[in-house]
Amino acid sequence: MSLPFFLKYIAPYFHPVLMWLALGLSFYALYLGMQSRRIRYVEGDVKKELIQGRYGVRHYQAGSLLLSLMVLGAIGAIAVTYINNGKLFVGPHLLAGLGMTGLVAVSASLAPFVQKGRDWARLTHITLGLLLLSVFAWQAVTGMQIVQKLISQSTGNA
Repeated sequence: MSLPFFLKYIAPYFHPVLMWLALGLSFYALYLGMQSRRIRYVEGDVKKELIQGRYGVRHYQAGSLLLSLMVLGAIGAIAVTYINNGKLFVGPHLLAGLGMTGLVAVSASLAPFVQKGRDWARLTHITLGLLLLSVFAWQAVTGMQIVQKLISQSTGNA
């Protein structure tokens, strides 16, 4: 199986672009989550203002979108790599990406428990989210190294 000529050369770049968008979305979701959490600890006008911001709902929506982007991005990257090369390159980038996909899925699965006020779920969700964001930042660096290699191969500088 092979991709049409034009797709063979642009498809490998969908994943990096999608993941950079997902990384930005991750930081936005973190911000929304922090604002949502603040509601529990403030009073008066600040609390009213935070509630009007609907940060909890927006955090949930951003997290749902992030889950979708990460799962589809991982599947797409694996598929394109295999189609273009006939094999996968098992290394830190692939393994960390698979781990991140698991982390985002488990973190998202805790949402119903967080919404019911379960402190163990909230703490686990926050911990997994911070771990995910840390690995994601490192993953962005290794991903750009792969992109640079792809660009040099496509321009004949390999």
